[in-house]
This record gives sequence, C-alpha cells and structure tokens, in this order.
Amino acid sequence: MNPDMITALRELEREKGVAFETILQGLEEAMGAAYKTAWKQEHPDADDDFVGFRAEIDPENGDMRMFQQELEEVDTEDGEGVEMKVLTEKEVEVTEDFRGRIGAQTAKQVIFQKLRDAEREMTYEEFAGREGDVVTGIVQQSERRYTLLDLGKVEALLPQAEQVPSEPYRNGERLKAYITEVRRGVKGPQIVVSRTHPGLLKRLFEMEVPEIEDGVVEIRGVAREPGHRSKIAVWSNEPAVDPVGACVGPKGSRVRNVVTELRGEKIDVVPWSDDAAELVANALQPAKVTRVIVDPDSQTAQVIVPDYQLSLAIGKEGQNARLAARLTGWRIDIKSESQAAAAPEAPAGA
Repeated sequence: MNPDMITALRELEREKGVAFETILQGLEEAMGAAYKTAWKQEHPDADDDFVGFRAEIDPENGDMRMFQQELEEVDTEDGEGVEMKVLTEKEVEVTEDFRGRIGAQTAKQVIFQKLRDAEREMTYEEFAGREGDVVTGIVQQSERRYTLLDLGKVEALLPQAEQVPSEPYRNGERLKAYITEVRRGVKGPQIVVSRTHPGLLKRLFEMEVPEIEDGVVEIRGVAREPGHRSKIAVWSNEPAVDPVGACVGPKGSRVRNVVTELRGEKIDVVPWSDDAAELVANALQPAKVTRVIVDPDSQTAQVIVPDYQLSLAIGKEGQNARLAARLTGWRIDIKSESQAAAAPEAPAGA
C-alpha cells in the first residue's frame, strides 16, 4: 500500500460509489489472511489454529502495520458454540516480499471483488421493489425448464411455469415480461419474470393507453387464460371519456398492439359497473344477455340469453363463462330462453 493506492481508492469511491472504508476494511482482512498463509509456509510445524494476524492500514498514506495474535477458543455467550478470543497481540515486521508482490496481488483481488460486489448491489437496488413492472429483454437461452432474458445489466429467469405453452422463444428476439420476484443471489440479483401473469396484460394496456396513465381510465378487473383469451373490465372517471373506446384505440390500434405482444391472445375489453347484474352481463360479451338475476347470499348470477347466443355465452369448453366468472367474482349459471321457459326452477349451469 502507498499514497497512490489511497488516491486510487478515493477515485473509485467517487466513480463507482464504493465506500472507501468498505474497501479499506476488506483490504485489511485480506492482508491479514494472506500474511497468515505466508507465515504458515515458513512455519509448517506450528499450530496455526491459535495464531492470527491483523492488518492495519493508514487511511491517509497507505502505510500498513501487521499484528500477530495469540488466540484461544471460548464458548459463545449463548453457550451454543465457540469462538476465537484474542489473548495477546504484538506487532511484527512486514517482509519486503509481502509488501511488494504478495500485497499487490492481494490488494488487486480485493478491489476487484469489492467492485463486483458493489455493481451487484447497485443492480439489485435498481430492480428491488420493481415487482409488478414490465421489462423488455432479449432471449439468450431457451430450454425446457427455463428461458433467460438479457436485460442489459443482468439476466432474468423465465421459468417454465411462467411461460405460455403456445409461445416459442427464439434466441435474439425481444420479449416483454412481468417481474414477479427480485432477490439477492450469490452471483448477483436474481430476477424472476412471467409471461402468464394477469399483471402483464394490465401493464401492457397501461403502456398503450395514455388515459390509464393519466388516471382518467382505470382497469378494475383482469381475467386471463394465457395464450388463448383474456378479459379486462375498465372504468372512466370522466363521463365524457369512453373507457372501452380509449383502450381499443383508433381503429383498434391500441388493443391490437397488446394482442401482438401477447402473440395473438384474444382480448375482450368490457365496461365495469358497480351494479352486479350489469357487470356480469358486460363480462359475458360478445354474447348478448337477456336478463341477469343475482343472489348476493350465494354470490351466484343466473343469466338468461337468447337461444342462438347460448353457445357463444358459454364459449368453447366453457371458456367465456369461466373468464367472466373470474372477472366478476360471481358464480355464473347460464341458460337459454327456451331452457328458462321449460324449467325456470332448475337453471342450467355453464
């Protein structure tokens, strides 16, 4: 260590945001460990379990002092383990070889490691708290169990459970994904993303529709079967603004952009209503509904539709009715007008 090294560390603190004290402490710990390694080579028969070394570096001029410690093993305060206690400590002369070759190599390793740690921490801080955001990445690797997305500073993991089975992910293509989790990892922050989360659909509309960003239009509900079909219920805080029209966009441009990003997933945009019967009827679009009878106690809605609308209301394999139920939170029983006339007391479930 020398004054030039101290100056370089101060410069790193300004440029990289790594605290000078953090690097200095790391250097002292590493120098002590490196000196013990060198000492063991010169004293192969010594019991080194009870010998330690502590380095002390002057933060002004970089001068280094080394102290040899005599250690003993004592019980911890809680009595559940042991720790090493310093009995005596004396200063020892640092060899020129250590000051030069070994010390320089150790310092280099410590500084690089601290820089890596700092960059990882800054990257983590950048993404921490961003659960629920949408990021755009480049597909780097796609395997059966997971796909990796390059986000620039870090990679994101798209697990198989968060992938849409009908979507192929090709290396080099750009892909938007929804952040579900950000956690610290041994090699840096681990970011888990999803292509199936309902939040992805919501965020994509927020990105496409200025009225949502401005707070004029709200997305009150989302129901999604990834890769197949979705429904969103929207509300306007200004009577003059049509929430459905705002989300669909001129000539369907806005909703079409979302559909394109979701690789052709069909999307129904319906108006939200605080009236349960009206909300259920809206949620079953594009089917036309004749009447809705709601039972708040059982949270059930009995829906009657024209005969020719029955299959459309239920949907292929019950998909339309199923999504409407998720969107509204009501159990929905659907029957045609003919069924209602023939057996009004026994509604046909969808």
